[in-house]
Amino acid sequence: MLSAPLLFLMHCMINLRRRIKNLATKMVITSGNEEDRGSQEKENKEESILAMLGIIGTILNLIVIIFVYIYTTL
Repeated sequence: MLSAPLLFLMHCMINLRRRIKNLATKMVITSGNEEDRGSQEKENKEESILAMLGIIGTILNLIVIIFVYIYTTL
């Protein structure tokens, strides 16, 4: 016979599957007109550029912190 924690875990997994299935059906991509797709592609490109700049900025900040730490400890 299954233990209570295992039954609870199985119940949670079933609920999670149902929620994911409901979410997936709600997130249906509708095809818009050409202008919407063009603006969406432009926004996606801008977002990817901003994300890349954020990553580069973070890396540069870490390098500066490392150099300042090394300089101050010498």
